[in-house]
Amino acid sequence: MQNPFTLKFSGNKRIISYLIASGFVVISILLAISIGSVQVPIKEIITILGREVFHLPLEEPNKTMYTAIVMNIRLPRVLLAGIVGASLALAGAAFQGLLRNPLADPYTLGVSSGASVGAVVVLFFHISLPFIGEFTLPFLSIIASFVTIFLVLLFARSIEPAMKVETIILTGIIFSSFLGALLSLMIALSGEELRQIIGWLLGSVSMRGWSYIKIILPFFLIGGFVLMLHTRELNALTFGEERAKNLGVNVEKRKLLILAAGSLLTGAAVAVSGTIGFVGLVIPHLVRLLWGPDHRHLLPLSMLVGAGFLILTDLVARTIIQPAELPIGVITALIGAPVFAGILVKRRMERRG
Repeated sequence: MQNPFTLKFSGNKRIISYLIASGFVVISILLAISIGSVQVPIKEIITILGREVFHLPLEEPNKTMYTAIVMNIRLPRVLLAGIVGASLALAGAAFQGLLRNPLADPYTLGVSSGASVGAVVVLFFHISLPFIGEFTLPFLSIIASFVTIFLVLLFARSIEPAMKVETIILTGIIFSSFLGALLSLMIALSGEELRQIIGWLLGSVSMRGWSYIKIILPFFLIGGFVLMLHTRELNALTFGEERAKNLGVNVEKRKLLILAAGSLLTGAAVAVSGTIGFVGLVIPHLVRLLWGPDHRHLLPLSMLVGAGFLILTDLVARTIIQPAELPIGVITALIGAPVFAGILVKRRMERRG
């Protein structure tokens, strides 16, 4: 029987971890809205959000310009960055648990490559679908990501009906390589579209607005909800498929649902922001080191930390060389690669110790 003091301490520690992660997100949002070419005081931001978002009877801000900056420019950008970061971190945590591979990330199964091919095809051929116009790129990008994961799973099933994890990973690598070659071909053949294509592939949440939040939000809610329902199954699957079966998990069905939900999150994130690396790889690792491997808490905490991380990364990307901007994918790679290397070195030293 467990000591009740241990349980209480565990519960307190869990509450503290959620408070820290939530506080990190709130601070990131306030800083990202405040800092820019025009500095908006934190007090004014709180007043504007209270009036415009929560409809509280607060006084108008000192400068009406602040309301336009916050509501029309910075808040939608910050929220989009947060949703993209949360989606990638959540998908990364789920894939690492499902595939039992610490190097797995949302791009392992080729979903990102599929979404990127869809987007680059739109830019390369100047495609504009009737009725949706400027949203042709994210729409076709999401469709391409769904087609990719469907083909990956179909191919894996044709090779091995049981669809073991190793087979799915290898199939994903094959599709990723092939789609990467298609991307390289289109880049090599592109002319004046080259700068636009490269800019999109490096990742950005600039100039997206509220309309892009409306595009990604339904996919984020559905994908996130499905993964949160499967935290216990992910815990069981980390011990292997045979052990999970013995624990009563319908492995094949749950595996497909988790893969579909993670791919949904990844495809939608890539569709609205381009390819942003290392978020889904590093953030789950960091959260696991800080607060443990239990997926019941790993997934929501990864989601919060991923959101805050990408919001701050976007802040750096748009302010470090003002008035110009760096692609957000460059910043995540510069931060993520050394952090991930440090995590791997630490784990290796702990094993030797």
